[in-house]
Amino acid sequence: MPSGYSLVDIVNQLSNEKSTAINIKSKATRNNVVAALDKIIQHLRIFRQTPDNGLIVFCGNVSEDEGVPDLKIWSFEPPEKMNTKIYWCDQVFVLDPLKEMIAEKEVYGLIVLDSQDADIGLLYGKKVIPLKHIDSLVAGKAIKGGMSQRRYDRIREEAINEYFKEVASVASDFFLKQKELKGVLIGGPGPLKDKFVKEEHLNYQVQGKILGVKDIGYTGEHGFEELVQRSEELLKEAAVMKERQLIAKFLTELQKGGNVVYGYTQVMEALNLGALETLMVSEGFDWVRVKLKCDNTHEAERDLPESEINNQNCDVCGQGMRVQDKDYLGELLSEKAKNYGTVVELISTDTNEGQQFKKLGGIGGFLRYRIR
Repeated sequence: MPSGYSLVDIVNQLSNEKSTAINIKSKATRNNVVAALDKIIQHLRIFRQTPDNGLIVFCGNVSEDEGVPDLKIWSFEPPEKMNTKIYWCDQVFVLDPLKEMIAEKEVYGLIVLDSQDADIGLLYGKKVIPLKHIDSLVAGKAIKGGMSQRRYDRIREEAINEYFKEVASVASDFFLKQKELKGVLIGGPGPLKDKFVKEEHLNYQVQGKILGVKDIGYTGEHGFEELVQRSEELLKEAAVMKERQLIAKFLTELQKGGNVVYGYTQVMEALNLGALETLMVSEGFDWVRVKLKCDNTHEAERDLPESEINNQNCDVCGQGMRVQDKDYLGELLSEKAKNYGTVVELISTDTNEGQQFKKLGGIGGFLRYRIR
């Protein structure tokens, strides 16, 4: 439910869905859907209004045993403001919007300028955040009031220089506060943007992060949108380049026996000791932590590749075991790493380097100090 959305409208919608659900042919499915809708409707009555960021509700029969109902409901306010309303009835919960919210968001600085004005902003994930608009006092190129060409050009050049200083100062202040700033994009409809970059008015730390300069037709928010659109390849290349450099450094350290570890057992040991400075997890890392139970009610918890789940036998009686609960270890380890101040890097499988890292087990990292 999006921020500001009427709870009354949601309840009415769910009541209509309940009337439709009565026609579902499968008795088990019909009972589960109707019961879940009833539970959600009753749950929504405890809210006076939709929370500031919106409201997310999951409800369904989570029982592992067929014919034995176990209806559960969860609701919470999302970490960011939601603008989309989603109603979905399926065998699984839809988590994609939430995953996008909590995914690590890269930050880029944006500057768009021409001789009339400049705008400074940030690209945070996929969201553009305007920060500051600056008007210039730079006059046009035409000579006014009988002034000589040389004198007029000098005055205009001084005005441009002062304008550049102001833009650079404001932009540098904003961008230096962004600890996770990945790069800076600059655009504008005329040649002034190139002059701004060439003369290096920005703080040297910010100047060194310029990824590219683009010709665009506007300044302002439309300029931001066009700049981001025209810089898609630059942004992609920057992310890929960073990943390649990280993996190359990891492999170099590994070859010379440096302060790195790889493989689940070794990484877990380093993490528990607080010795892991950077944790690298491949998108293809498929290990899970499962809670298992056999027919004789013996229980076990194991960490293993997801492909091995169905081959687990009880250590006590030797019977096959069923999964009671499952968590992905990549997510669990990432959360644990943050408690130790460990940097977490997610490694894609789209590059040769990423594939090479996956073949090493898909998990590794840099050590703060040698542990053996």
